[in-house]
Amino acid sequence: MEIREYLLEDGSSPFADWFDGLEAQAALKVNTYITRIGNGNVSAVKSIGAGVHECVIDWGPGYRVYLGKDGDKLIILLGGGTKKRQQKDIERAKLLWREYKKRKKET
Repeated sequence: MEIREYLLEDGSSPFADWFDGLEAQAALKVNTYITRIGNGNVSAVKSIGAGVHECVIDWGPGYRVYLGKDGDKLIILLGGGTKKRQQKDIERAKLLWREYKKRKKET
């Protein structure tokens, strides 16, 4: 599967903004899970509604990566967070996914 980051209209990436703030060991764990997803291993990924999925990383404060699936071959990284901010992060990911689909339809 191909993995891409969702880019806002200003060119910034909500996922990169979150990921770049992680400590090195946490970033390594998150990257490992993203690599697994890219290789087709989606055992840690579950649907959370509205076309958005959550990858739970059972390490540290309970990291989460939010993504959307665009067909069978493309994963769009929407953002990340921890268990503590989970509900707000989910709402944000759903908003970004709606935005992604709207912008894709317009092109």
